[in-house]
Amino acid sequence: RKPVVLKGMELGTCTAKWTVDYLSQAEGSKEVKIHVSAVPQMDFLSKNFVYRTLPFDVFVRRAAEVKHKEYFLSEDEKYYLRSVGEDARKDIADIRKQFPNLAEDVQIPEYFEKEQFFSSVFRISSAGLQLWTHYDVMDNFLIQVTGKKRVVLYSPRDAPYLYLSGTKSEVLDVDNPDLEKYPLFVKAKRYQCCLEAGDVLFIPAFDSLLNFERGICVSFLRNFWLQLVRECYDKSDTYGNKDPTAASRAIQILDRALKTLEELPEEYRDFYARRMVLRIQEKAYRNDYG
Repeated sequence: RKPVVLKGMELGTCTAKWTVDYLSQAEGSKEVKIHVSAVPQMDFLSKNFVYRTLPFDVFVRRAAEVKHKEYFLSEDEKYYLRSVGEDARKDIADIRKQFPNLAEDVQIPEYFEKEQFFSSVFRISSAGLQLWTHYDVMDNFLIQVTGKKRVVLYSPRDAPYLYLSGTKSEVLDVDNPDLEKYPLFVKAKRYQCCLEAGDVLFIPAFDSLLNFERGICVSFLRNFWLQLVRECYDKSDTYGNKDPTAASRAIQILDRALKTLEELPEEYRDFYARRMVLRIQEKAYRNDYG
């Protein structure tokens, strides 16, 4: 249940073949929906990016550029493709279906049973792009195919210090955080690695992840699989990032309980809220977390 970087894995011919020219030709001019950001630090909470559509070959070449002659927002805008299913609301991402020619070049490590497979998400980004800090609810492999990536991870036990809003953290700049706004963030212990082409990072569910892309036209693959039985997950979840259904129900019940406490005066509300916290710690916290 700990992250680990796996080196020297047999990943197929993708690490050698996936140049800008090859990627452009392999899947041609099929249209893809991409994130476009005028700044390198993308923020999913404030939505500081726009969605645009480009032919895949045009997108790949733009993602490899530093300055753009053609652009949507600015000449140094950043691009990010996270592949989705045919219908993003119903279908999961699977490189074998959305990018079948490229899928032939990839050999995914078989560390899980076939029935546990959830998705295989093909991704490409501009160099220098930083994705928002977030957690996923499934175990997954991050396969670095081309380029380099600095990855910062935070343990699930440090969730109280990450200022989570849903599955996303409000803290964007983890290297220079605003400690007046996020004072508890200093308590979160960071784990960091730099992935080279051909490296595979195992990320357990709930480890919070932040990506820094390096290199020209960075391509990688995220492969998610189910650790719990399939019935534990939200059937409408095509991205693999919705909380398990039991967790969602528990959070809804907690919200109702907190709403009920508002009927009490402040000093009473404070007392019973602290009792609730202690009860949660007693009943639900893991002893080996300290």
